[in-house]
Amino acid sequence: MKIVVGISGASGAALGIKLVQKLPLTVQKHLILSEHAKIVLEKEENLSVHENHEIWASVASGSYGADAMIIVPCSMNTLAKIACGIADNLITRAASVMIKERRTLILAPREIPFSPIALENMHKLSMMGVIIAPPVLAYYGGQNTLEAMEDFMIGKWFDLIGIENTLYKRWDS
Repeated sequence: MKIVVGISGASGAALGIKLVQKLPLTVQKHLILSEHAKIVLEKEENLSVHENHEIWASVASGSYGADAMIIVPCSMNTLAKIACGIADNLITRAASVMIKERRTLILAPREIPFSPIALENMHKLSMMGVIIAPPVLAYYGGQNTLEAMEDFMIGKWFDLIGIENTLYKRWDS
């Protein structure tokens, strides 16, 4: 499986890094950092880090065949560009390719409250098949630490991509 992870905006970028670190080693990972989300990363096995200006990178092509893409966090600027079809950097170009190829694209918008413009953009993208999945907590799993809350959100995103995980306690009948 090939997964593209985009990190746009600085606030919440650590959650995107944690998501990349929790992906199974069997997943081929591509990480795209926006200019505002540059973080010093340890090289991991099966991880390619792309600069956001590298519009020529493999993930910018539909023929590359990425299975899914998730943008965590997704800034309102990035969300608006994707909604309007603006592909002026690698994150927005790769997202555009996912929509064009009808592949899984998950956006995790990070700013609250959502403005009417942001909600309109989310609705537009949702109607195209893009999954809007902001980092929202659940209270039934007994998460009592920040790490457990982050694991819950990452586990839910993995569920959407089809990656089996035990990152959170599932609903018990």
